[in-house]
Amino acid sequence: MSGREFAKSLIDRIPESKMMYIIAYLQGAALPDETPNAETRAAIEEVDGMIAAGKGEHFAGSTADFFSQLLEE
Repeated sequence: MSGREFAKSLIDRIPESKMMYIIAYLQGAALPDETPNAETRAAIEEVDGMIAAGKGEHFAGSTADFFSQLLEE
């Protein structure tokens, strides 16, 4: 029996009350393994450079506070 066949057979034994956890896990596992595109890699490298040089601005508040600050500018 393959791993896929075994996993499918286990699903029938999972109680419905736990199924939402399994579905959430499977959705995450089903995402393709993608490498970042060139623009994303460039942005990551830029941030890594800023961290190494001690430049840039660090924000420690909540996401709501961050967006509020952006809208004020």
